[in-house]
Amino acid sequence: MEKTIKNSRRDFLKSAALAGGGFMLSFNWFGKEAFASEASNTMLAASDFVPNAYLSIHTDGIVNIFSPNPEIGQGIKTAFPIIVAEELDVDWANVKVLQAPLDTKKFERQVAGGSGSIPHSWERLRKAGATARQMLIEAAAKRWNVSTNDCITDKGFVIHVNTNKKLSYGELATDAAQIVPPTNVKLKNLKDFKLIGSTVKGVDNKEILTGKPLFGIDFYREGMLFCMIQRPPAFGLKLKSFDASAVKAMPGIVDVVSFKNKVAVVGKSTWEVKKGREALKIEWEKDGNLESTEDHNRIFKQLLDSEKADVRRKEGNVEEAFKNAAKIVESEYQCPFLPHNPMEPMNFFAHVKDTDVELVGPTQTPQAAQTQTAKLLNISPDKVTVELTRMGGGFGRRLGTDYVLEAVEVSNIMKAPVKVIWTREDDMTGGSYRPAVRYRFRAALDKQGNMIGYSLRGAGINAGNSTRENNFPSGAVPHLLIDSVEHKSPITTGPWRAPITNFLAFAEQSFIDEVATAAGKDAVQFRLDLLEKAKTSPAGPVKYDIDRMKAVIELAAEKSGWNKKRKGINLGFSVYFSHASYVAQVAEVVMKKNKPVLQKIYAAVDCGVVINQSGARNQVIGGIVDGMGHAMYGNLTFKEGTPEQQNFNTYRLIKMNEIPAIEVHFVDNGIDPTGLGEPALPPTGGSIANAIFKATGKRLKSQPFIEQEEKLLDSIS
Repeated sequence: MEKTIKNSRRDFLKSAALAGGGFMLSFNWFGKEAFASEASNTMLAASDFVPNAYLSIHTDGIVNIFSPNPEIGQGIKTAFPIIVAEELDVDWANVKVLQAPLDTKKFERQVAGGSGSIPHSWERLRKAGATARQMLIEAAAKRWNVSTNDCITDKGFVIHVNTNKKLSYGELATDAAQIVPPTNVKLKNLKDFKLIGSTVKGVDNKEILTGKPLFGIDFYREGMLFCMIQRPPAFGLKLKSFDASAVKAMPGIVDVVSFKNKVAVVGKSTWEVKKGREALKIEWEKDGNLESTEDHNRIFKQLLDSEKADVRRKEGNVEEAFKNAAKIVESEYQCPFLPHNPMEPMNFFAHVKDTDVELVGPTQTPQAAQTQTAKLLNISPDKVTVELTRMGGGFGRRLGTDYVLEAVEVSNIMKAPVKVIWTREDDMTGGSYRPAVRYRFRAALDKQGNMIGYSLRGAGINAGNSTRENNFPSGAVPHLLIDSVEHKSPITTGPWRAPITNFLAFAEQSFIDEVATAAGKDAVQFRLDLLEKAKTSPAGPVKYDIDRMKAVIELAAEKSGWNKKRKGINLGFSVYFSHASYVAQVAEVVMKKNKPVLQKIYAAVDCGVVINQSGARNQVIGGIVDGMGHAMYGNLTFKEGTPEQQNFNTYRLIKMNEIPAIEVHFVDNGIDPTGLGEPALPPTGGSIANAIFKATGKRLKSQPFIEQEEKLLDSIS
């Protein structure tokens, strides 16, 4: 159905301010060749049409669409312009996509995180395109002296349906610039979409494949200094003293400075500052507990047995339910710390000048970089500009601004432009990890195999609330208790792709499989029965969409042939709700040489309207590969506060030849888009572990799976 949107006065003021400037320049910091080609298409004459902050139309018909949010590999730099172009009704071949810098006056929520970019901007982007389209129609109707009701648009042209006359958007740009923006615009009916829902190549694909300098690590400014920083080698240590006399005499070294428990080596090249840092003589001293993985295992047991916990949700009488249960199922699941390990290590450029500050680099939160820089230097945020580069991954690590502020600190001390670069070892040992967590589950079954009681305790290390108390099966079990306990550690943690749910989903879905087995029920039907109870007789508030969850369950079961018995094929099921989207997965495991082998994963996804089939599938497949790789192999352990894995020679990642076939299906329900950058990851570990159980009769309860594989194989040989 068509939707009518009202434009705000603020939107009009934005477009008026842009159009009144006479020209617009989108800065590109990646060298003269790239700058020349981009600048030539972004300088606007007074005749160009600039209806709002998201787009401009040149008289030659080229449409510039600005993508304001950081591009981290989630495809937002392609998806945002697709939405604008759809409502504008322009030929995609005539669209040029430009990365917008941070601009808090023109844009809102310039963030890459929480799978929230598309849900937040969906209507805003559609409105931007639709407003421009309406103004172009009015300009054409005025020139022809006809009614706007007799005009349509198609691929960058306004067409008069009665005479078949047509004018290109380029021909109308000058006239459209004089039209007063409408207060109400009609958005397209979903059935009329031509671009949204199709397959569109990523706008940066060619540049990435040909090695063009798009990423923060590529950025170079003539005359800038390079910097590497020595941070404490263990969590729980602080700087006592250092001797840099030998380093300062080394080639290319400009200076060695210290700040906030760190020592920075500044010089003329990456290699020279790296060698200089290696030559530093530093003495550290204890500043807290130096924890080891063995300590964490002991702490987990204490936390799970503790009489004190934060109750997150309670329904009914859990104690009575377990007292009267015909059968009780109990289990514990544990996951380790994990680094983020983006392929591009942390890096950032800062130039602190007398009157302002220039920041350039890869950040998921440019506004936070701006405001925290301003706070650090005690200046107004409007004195800080932030240019966004493409990011070589982030997975939540670049939500933090520690590495940005390091560049600011050093630039301020040196009174010069500085680029801070982390090595892989810095990146892996520098903190902000996924928290380590252990869960204890209990389920009470009646004589008919119905789950009448459910208990979950989450014990986390710097995890905050390690549960998601309102997720399934809450609302479906009459007697329920979910609580959490936490240990405060010197080891720093932070958001990691699909925070908390990245492991909680595995634990919950594996445990529900255990309960279904104990009840003698089919795993899929057991979940559907629980959802039906949540719908017909909810136990407290239900904070998830039952029908959407049922739809992905049924679709995954159908596509995987769940109810078809195939010799030698073992299927494992998992379903999860996160970031407002629903994903069900079925893993297919076969036994080869007495070893379980994952050969396929089926995924059913409900993320609302799919913007770009290519980008959406990449996100789902990427999430599954990420979830599988870390469930199978990822592990970061500690010895007296020091990470024991510091590079990829000791930290195992998934390999290309270990990735199974992945089949993706989307639910077509026409609702507004919900998150997609993270929701496919959480269900993956559970579906694989449940399939391995089907094949071997053995449960995997801790990650990484590879460390349980030897015991598993011994038990089935």
